[in-house]
Amino acid sequence: MYEPFPGNYVWNLSVNICLGMGGVMGEIDQANQEVRVVAREGADKGTEAFFESWGRMADRLVALGEEAEAAGHRLSASEKYLRATAYYMTAERMQSRHYEPRRAMYRTMLATMLRGIEAGGLGWQRVEIPYERTSFPGLFIPGNGEGPRPTMVFCNGLDSVKEMITLAVRDSFSKRGISILAIDHPGVGEALRLNGLTASPDSERWAAAAIDYLETRDDVDAERIGMMGWSLGGYYAPRAACYEKRFKLCVAWGANHNWGELQRRRLNNEGENPVPHYWDHVMWVWGKQTREDFMALMPQVTLNGHMQHMTVPFLVVHGAHDRQIPIEYAQQSYDQAVNSADRELKFFTAREGGVEHVSADNMEPVRSYIADWIADRFERMS
Repeated sequence: MYEPFPGNYVWNLSVNICLGMGGVMGEIDQANQEVRVVAREGADKGTEAFFESWGRMADRLVALGEEAEAAGHRLSASEKYLRATAYYMTAERMQSRHYEPRRAMYRTMLATMLRGIEAGGLGWQRVEIPYERTSFPGLFIPGNGEGPRPTMVFCNGLDSVKEMITLAVRDSFSKRGISILAIDHPGVGEALRLNGLTASPDSERWAAAAIDYLETRDDVDAERIGMMGWSLGGYYAPRAACYEKRFKLCVAWGANHNWGELQRRRLNNEGENPVPHYWDHVMWVWGKQTREDFMALMPQVTLNGHMQHMTVPFLVVHGAHDRQIPIEYAQQSYDQAVNSADRELKFFTAREGGVEHVSADNMEPVRSYIADWIADRFERMS
């Protein structure tokens, strides 16, 4: 993994994820130069300086995009808006939830993403998914070719957002004729930040709402809908597919078989954290006021006792050197899916790339492998 901040895993992870979304090394290095000294003080300190440095970089790109758009060069403008989106997103997710300026930057990120989609004529659609007495948003990326097309519901992890999914996968699925519905489900993105929807162990509830929505679309093949997720989505997606039988396949991009147990390990400083201000962040995500209340919920966040209900094709991919999620969790998810007649466990090694958590060091090999695996299974169902 590229490590511009030696010894600071959390900041390095953020930079690598941004590169996976289309960030440019030269721009990133310039913004990082302003905060290299403060980064040595630890993952939680200096995040506001990171926010300011990366925010200025994104603001500059937006201004350049506006100049390109004013000159009639909308495709050039789109490239700049989308890259600015990745920079705003990276700066915002590094902050404490109590840091007030992150709220404005988050809304700026949302608006900039939509400007990039519109200017580029990308055809990606913002959608609203009814859920119980409220709703949560998604971004729909149509697959190429004549519809109705197979579609994957792609859920987030602990700290990602639908725009991160969209920028990371781009057209890798659509080129294979597969649509993607990237969602800000309860516990992440707009659902958490703007609607106050916190996470819950029973992910099949909100996953069912996503399918209900997809079944209203004429361009979706309702008999070929799958579920996938990365990071903590490696818990959410398999849990949902175990109980929501309208899903026809499932992918865990980074196994998170027993995330509840992992929190006990983190109390003992085992493994790396994904974001600064970690404990405050997880309590926000799960709607708990104290660490004790949070830890009391955690025994429910496990796939133990559930995976025997996985009856569809199931793929688990995991980086061989994942520093956040124990590699044995991938083996456990695979081993316990005894009723999936088509299950596969794939570890990515240094030869292929993608060895870090959710392949932050190199997303392409893993993204392509997953897209091919899904395309092959959907083809057999057609």
